[in-house]
Amino acid sequence: MKILIVDDSRFLRVANERALVRAGYEVITAADGEEGLRLAQEQKPDLVVLDMLLPKLSGPEVLRALRKSPETASIPVMVLTSLPQTNEQKLVKEGATSYFAKSGLMVDQGPGMFVETVEKLLRKVKAEAVSG
Repeated sequence: MKILIVDDSRFLRVANERALVRAGYEVITAADGEEGLRLAQEQKPDLVVLDMLLPKLSGPEVLRALRKSPETASIPVMVLTSLPQTNEQKLVKEGATSYFAKSGLMVDQGPGMFVETVEKLLRKVKAEAVSG
């Protein structure tokens, strides 16, 4: 399975990429919203992990563009943000599949929680595709 990480923080992008590669995923990365949107359209990943505060195109702009395009509308998007969780409902309404707070990354304690969340989301999406 292919996962696209769109995050302007090089540290978090590399840390999350390493964790997902170790878990057996193919990972592509983008450092800004424009590159992320282009890669999503070209590569058709199984999941997009999307930061909200990005240069060039913001996370919400990327999310809206992904949802508008028939080619990318069905790709699940996990929003990765430092914004308060009170924004979760708004983000889901705008097309996010799930929300993960950057504070939950706890990089010093290992990436287990992040990888676990990604795996749960992919299992859920796969189950919905089979049943729907």
